[in-house]
Amino acid sequence: MKVMTVGSPRAMESLTLAERPDPGQPGAGEIRVALHGSSLNFHDLAVVNGYIPSEDGRIPLADGAGIVESVGAGVTEFAVGDMVVSCFFPDWQDGEPVAGGFRRVPGDGIDGFAQEVVVQPATAFTHAPQGYDAVEAACITTAGLTAWRALVVDGQLKAGDVVLLLGTGGVSIWALQIAKLMGATVAITSSSEEKLKRAKDLGADFTVNYREEKDWGKVVHNWTGGRGVDHVIEVGGPGTLAQSIKAVRFGGHISLIGVLTGATGEVPTAALMSKQVRLQGITVGNRRQQQDFIRALNSSGIRPVIDSRFPLEKLADAFNHESSGGHFGKIGVEW
Repeated sequence: MKVMTVGSPRAMESLTLAERPDPGQPGAGEIRVALHGSSLNFHDLAVVNGYIPSEDGRIPLADGAGIVESVGAGVTEFAVGDMVVSCFFPDWQDGEPVAGGFRRVPGDGIDGFAQEVVVQPATAFTHAPQGYDAVEAACITTAGLTAWRALVVDGQLKAGDVVLLLGTGGVSIWALQIAKLMGATVAITSSSEEKLKRAKDLGADFTVNYREEKDWGKVVHNWTGGRGVDHVIEVGGPGTLAQSIKAVRFGGHISLIGVLTGATGEVPTAALMSKQVRLQGITVGNRRQQQDFIRALNSSGIRPVIDSRFPLEKLADAFNHESSGGHFGKIGVEW
């Protein structure tokens, strides 16, 4: 079967299309899935570029979706022909976060989904939303579930809340759709007027060009009438956190889910403390939360915003497009 692997030294140029043995038939508790789609995340780019260390020959991509071809003994949740989607943390089924880091995350600690067929435990997948194709379903695993957990599970989002989203990447656009579904008001930032217009078309209530408005946190805070936003989807990290704290209300919630401006940096602790803000690091979510998210999608009709689709053999081109920052929403890979 065809697989895409990452070589050494790590770089987009080291991505190689190769052949590996078919994984065979599933054992007890396992399913065999013919994969047909994935989507790109910053985490995947970090693995390919070597920012996140991994083994030579690693098969990348944390997201995967496809059709069940066969089921092993004892599997009752899935049947042949079902469309399924992978879980970012295949061993985190429910409950509070568990220790272990990324050692069992597909495309990082173990092989990912840039391949034609996998045989894995049934508990490493959930049903895909009704009517989704493989690329759409794969957008749920990392970006979609992160936005859902940040706003709904941990943020306890409710109608009337005000949400600030940073940028127009996969997580932020998912968060925009979820927030509007829940009856929230949304502000969003970007350096592109074209992207801000597209965000308005999706329901954003207020937009800020952060290149034109350097003190964009204050601009957003003023827009709320001086109250501040209830939730911030913080994807920048140290370079944007101070502005996010300016924008949030007293006692508000900031979900720190990205480090696009760097892994370390200064934190304005006095401002964080004086506003009694809840700053929470979030890394995706568990299988039960994914199932809850999918039920919400089935009842709402929301579909992910997909910027573009690339064939598996053009995976390097897909990553180059991601690196350019020109995308709006998710970048898909299909085969």
